[in-house]
Amino acid sequence: MDITKETKKYYSEVLQKSSDLKTNACCTLEKIPEHIKDKLKNINKEVKNTYYGCGLVVPDCLKDTKILDLGCGSGRDVFLLSQFVGEDGFVTGIDMTDKQLKIANDNIEYHMNNFGYSKQNVQFIKGNIELLDELNLEENYDIVVSNCVLNLCKNKENVLQNIYNLLNSGGEFYF
Repeated sequence: MDITKETKKYYSEVLQKSSDLKTNACCTLEKIPEHIKDKLKNINKEVKNTYYGCGLVVPDCLKDTKILDLGCGSGRDVFLLSQFVGEDGFVTGIDMTDKQLKIANDNIEYHMNNFGYSKQNVQFIKGNIELLDELNLEENYDIVVSNCVLNLCKNKENVLQNIYNLLNSGGEFYF
């Protein structure tokens, strides 16, 4: 079985909405803090309804930072983090599924307008996180986040090395 093909098929063909997830094995039981709930309310329904992540990765002190989200799917966490980094910060999402990325890209303008931003502070890139070194990403991210997608990687050591290479000195990785 090719885990990459199966993962891509599951997240692009099997799942149509959040309730289609076949497990809640890695979902946290912790309640979402109010300041995060308030920001989640600003994200449109289509993006929220196609969120297949588990857990929530929102570190403190994000203003004006540059963040990379691995396995961003339809962009829920990218749009959430976008609000915390502000208009002068930037969030890049990486995902390998065309369907998810289409939803994310189709909703950029909506979210930038909804957040009151005059310029775009997010982008979405198609790619396999096991091949981050082949995506020609700009280095020097302040923070890299991911919620569980590393569990689906065959070569975790390579992924972690590439994350390390993309981080600023003193940068942080949350998953």
